[in-house]
Amino acid sequence: MILSMSDIPGPSAGIPPPERIQNYVFGIILVLLLIVVCRLFAPFFTILLWSTMLYVLLSPLHKRLVQGLEPKSPKGMVLRNLWSAVFAVGTVVIILIPLLFVVFQCLKQIIDLIRMVREVFYTRPDVLTDLFEPIGELIRDITAGQILLTVEDIQKRILYLLSSSLQDMVHISSDLAWNVGSFFFSLVLIMFSLFFFYMDAPYLSHLVLHAIPIRKSYLSALVVKFMEITRNLFLGYIIVAFIQAVMGYIIFSIFQVKGALVFAVLTFICVFIPMIGGGLVWLPLGIFRIIEGDVLGGVIFLIVSGIFISILDNFLRPMFLQDRIQLHPLIIFFAILGGVSAFGFNGLILGPMVVILFLTVLDLFLTEHKMETG
Repeated sequence: MILSMSDIPGPSAGIPPPERIQNYVFGIILVLLLIVVCRLFAPFFTILLWSTMLYVLLSPLHKRLVQGLEPKSPKGMVLRNLWSAVFAVGTVVIILIPLLFVVFQCLKQIIDLIRMVREVFYTRPDVLTDLFEPIGELIRDITAGQILLTVEDIQKRILYLLSSSLQDMVHISSDLAWNVGSFFFSLVLIMFSLFFFYMDAPYLSHLVLHAIPIRKSYLSALVVKFMEITRNLFLGYIIVAFIQAVMGYIIFSIFQVKGALVFAVLTFICVFIPMIGGGLVWLPLGIFRIIEGDVLGGVIFLIVSGIFISILDNFLRPMFLQDRIQLHPLIIFFAILGGVSAFGFNGLILGPMVVILFLTVLDLFLTEHKMETG
């Protein structure tokens, strides 16, 4: 068998052409630079996240105020800068004042509550006996005597936890004072970011979205979904939880509950738990009030709290959401828990948002697949 010259592999056989090698190298450089850029922006992720959230929530009002201004005229430019500065500073101030008040008052009330409970357990051990003896008997009966939980053991454990909690609160207070400078610096950065978001949001969004290699129609759908999720999560969950917490604070204050603000904050957190919600806070308070001897006051407290805290949720949430978020409350609940576990406080918003965006991308992918196979 005789081979021709064309059948003999040349020295470049199996070697990619220079253009493909160049594309590979360029792709590697791009990925490495992307990693570096993400590393540079990682410390400011929380600042950029909440700045974006606040901008999405307040941008409709800002746009209404500046829509009649001529952007290229000197007067229009000055007024646009002025409104952007007012919105940026105003947003931070509106958040800062209530937040500082709640944080410092909660720390003070938590310390007072721990001291009060310790005094009750030392001076009135009968309260602990009446409260935990039935629980100990129930646990003993359920476990057929395998677990013996005496009131004395419970008392020692609770007093140890209270002592540790008091020391932890003092440590937290010192850490809080130490980190006040960092907190204010973060607020300044949020205010700075908001100013430029209000000024140049179209340009910045175009710059970011242009760099993402996704079909523009899909990218537009994701952006619209992101803005809808932000507004709906804020209105349907954050605002509803805030209203229920305020109602809880009013009710706790009227019934002279010690640490009313602390229990109101706990109500805000527990509202996100399906089925039970704020009942995790007001139900034990009412039962404890009844055990203390104020039967009528405890019953009235339970009724009022049930109506104006928990049942109120059934009216407010549908009014704000109006079926805009097609996601089961159980999925929302675990998305929030997983988000908080993965992202800290940011997970309160990021958890449900990631799940909803995932379902949106999945829907777009399935739609694309049907178009290709159909």
